[in-house]
Amino acid sequence: MQLSLPTYRPVLTRFQSLIALFVLCLGISLLSDKFLTVANFWNVLRQISVNVCISTGMTLVILTAGIDLSIGSVLALSGAITAGLLRNGIQLPAANLYIGFTLLGAMLAGLGTGSALGWFNGWAITRFKLPPFVATLAMLTIARGLTMLWTEGFPITGLGDSFTYLGTGWLLGIPVPVWLSVIVVTVAVFMTNKTRLGRYIYAIGGSESAARLSGVNIDRIKIAVYTIAGALAAVGGLLVTSRLDSAQPNAGVSYELDSIAAVVIGGTSLSGGRGNILGTVQGAIIIGVLNNGLVLLNVSPFWQQVVKGLVILLAVIIDKSNAKTE
Repeated sequence: MQLSLPTYRPVLTRFQSLIALFVLCLGISLLSDKFLTVANFWNVLRQISVNVCISTGMTLVILTAGIDLSIGSVLALSGAITAGLLRNGIQLPAANLYIGFTLLGAMLAGLGTGSALGWFNGWAITRFKLPPFVATLAMLTIARGLTMLWTEGFPITGLGDSFTYLGTGWLLGIPVPVWLSVIVVTVAVFMTNKTRLGRYIYAIGGSESAARLSGVNIDRIKIAVYTIAGALAAVGGLLVTSRLDSAQPNAGVSYELDSIAAVVIGGTSLSGGRGNILGTVQGAIIIGVLNNGLVLLNVSPFWQQVVKGLVILLAVIIDKSNAKTE
């Protein structure tokens, strides 16, 4: 008996990200002999690590039917705060006081900055009932402006070998950023699958009114989710800053685009309540391979933006199509 397309549809839907990744890798490898090399493999993984971290936070936000457009700017400010405190400390000439920071202290300050900005996003959304799009768009501008003020428009460089090891070092034959992204993903998978917070996140995305009637504290969960997203954006900021050995004022520009693309391509619904972290990892790998392939093929950066935009559009169309058939 011949199987019809509807019979295959659930299988195709489940493995669509892996199929897309295979086709993409096959196409790029045929067009460039530099793609299937060990050096390029580690380079792609190192680049993907940043997007995996921030996309994990974005996944949690989108699962609640929200969105966070500020993660690129939060990433930049967190990295700049860390670099500035590590390089210059805090100087108070009026009080004849200088406060120096250790590497750990500066990194904790950067993580605290990202968490605080994420918390503020969640608080503004829940306290004033703002659409997440509007609240996080405002934070995008605020955080970018604060980054420019903190850096005065100039890169902060010379951060030391101990800090750059975070973004460029190797541990047991694997780049340190890859280890960090694996830890982030493992914790997030456990949280979403095995904890009460994870169940509440899916419940809110599935039906916020039903979750509220079930006794879920909607505001508290949303604030927690946006705080986690801000913290993971800060982790991405630390990785980017350490890899470049400098905090760039314009760091993180368009990172929210890659993040949203990874989440949607990974199968998480923009309507909330459906998706998972491992799917997002697959989406981040696809975006990373796509970016790497376009660079190897000498495609103009302007056309790269066009291609990524079309990929996002196609992923959303597929997501809507799958939703209609469920």
